[in-house]
Amino acid sequence: MEGIRAEVSVAELCRKHGISQPTFYKWTKDFVEAGKKRLSGDEQREATSDEVKEIRKENSLLKESLADLVIRYDIVKKSLDLLD
Repeated sequence: MEGIRAEVSVAELCRKHGISQPTFYKWTKDFVEAGKKRLSGDEQREATSDEVKEIRKENSLLKESLADLVIRYDIVKKSLDLLD
């Protein structure tokens, strides 16, 4: 961030961290482009492990609900067939 804010010269910053100036400029460009994509909603982010656990839990509950509804549907359908 020091380099982006121009608090320190790029050459000094690169020496301090042991990277080349082209690497610095590439990383800066990648960082800015990723920020633009994220702000425009064009970038998918990775889910956190807590989010994955919550999604899996919700998925399991939805599967159980669906299974229950399918069983109820079959019972109602068979009951209606008996009435005919």
